Amino acid sequence: MKFRIDHANINVFDLDKSIRFYEEALGLRVVRRRDDEKGRFSIVFLTDDIGTYRLELTWLADKETPYELGDNESHICFVADDFDAAYAKHREMGVICFENKEMGLYFIEDPDGYWMEVVPQR
Repeated sequence: MKFRIDHANINVFDLDKSIRFYEEALGLRVVRRRDDEKGRFSIVFLTDDIGTYRLELTWLADKETPYELGDNESHICFVADDFDAAYAKHREMGVICFENKEMGLYFIEDPDGYWMEVVPQR
């Protein structure tokens, strides 16, 4: 099953844990990584198989930096081409926050507590 996403940047606390989550839960892969020489930040770019969409994870050494998504990134929606298979996979992983049967979608939670909407391909 494939997921499509719009570009989004997420600040994360545990970079390696977040990378593993996005690789396992959504089938994304790391295509580029930049680590600051002084250890102040790391930026990791993940993408889908065809490279059309990407997710950017940022780790900051300064934990006082505000931890929030920008106005345009407060809602991240993933589109699954095989919705039933995606739902079954995430149930097995135990990452589902809740399901909305009336709207035909569900939400998953990443390691840092962000909720992401998963919807079927329409």
